[in-house]
Amino acid sequence: MIHGVLNVYKEAGFTSHDVVAKLRGILKQKKIGHTGTLDPDAVGVLPVCLGKGTRLCDLLTDETKTYETVLLLGQSTDTQDTSGTVLETAEPETDPEKIRACIAGFEGEYMQTPPMYSALKVNGRKLYELAREGIEVERKPRRVQFHSIRILEIAPPRVKMEVTCSKGTYIRTLCHDIGESLGCHGCMEHLTRTRVGRFQIADSKTLNEIETAVREGTFAQLLTPVDQMFSDHPYIAVRPEADGLVFNGNPLEESSFAGGARPDRTTKIRLYSSDGLFVGIYQYDEKRKIWKPEKMFLERP
Repeated sequence: MIHGVLNVYKEAGFTSHDVVAKLRGILKQKKIGHTGTLDPDAVGVLPVCLGKGTRLCDLLTDETKTYETVLLLGQSTDTQDTSGTVLETAEPETDPEKIRACIAGFEGEYMQTPPMYSALKVNGRKLYELAREGIEVERKPRRVQFHSIRILEIAPPRVKMEVTCSKGTYIRTLCHDIGESLGCHGCMEHLTRTRVGRFQIADSKTLNEIETAVREGTFAQLLTPVDQMFSDHPYIAVRPEADGLVFNGNPLEESSFAGGARPDRTTKIRLYSSDGLFVGIYQYDEKRKIWKPEKMFLERP
């Protein structure tokens, strides 16, 4: 089985689920998971986790993300993007200073109401399923954060922006809300996800490129090993006599660390067996005065 994280370039027309299904066929492996949906019309970075890497899905879903988007002023739609039905139209705002000032007001935290056309569930049903039936339900606003919104170009009725934001953020809704704030309506015309955490669009690969790499035997070069996802944590190996303890996920005293290592107890560590197998992430328990596992990636041999 293949283990690690793959930086996939999701092309237009594919859902995130489609990407996973196609990769299962390409890699002949069932244990694959994606790290957050991208709309079918959107393109860009979609980290996909393989094998033991699927234990990283939650971590990657929580990562900060960067997008390039085009806001179309002058109309609102039921999906908050140009794929939907137009609900209202107005003369688009054309004053660059008003547009800049309005957009600047969205930087930082604000309460964003998720769109009806989204994968969020209410009473066990996805919102987009209800929306397609003409049913609209109340959605609770959620606190999201825009770390930065950088205007790349203003060419009314279009505004191109680079947005870096927290998890759970809908760029479609940002475009809609900017349009409403300007008093002329707005929706999203285009979306490219350029970064998810460490994964950049320049390094992403299409499904065709991945399939070619598998056929040519170079696929391993595309894969980020599981332990490298924690490369900012110190590397610690254990003594041979402690291998049995780590294989069973037991807490450890520092006397179990090879070479007399004494890591900073305020940081997490990457723990390895005596022969270099990645075991998992350990954290110091100040109360018990012992290192305990936080997330394990190595099953007992």
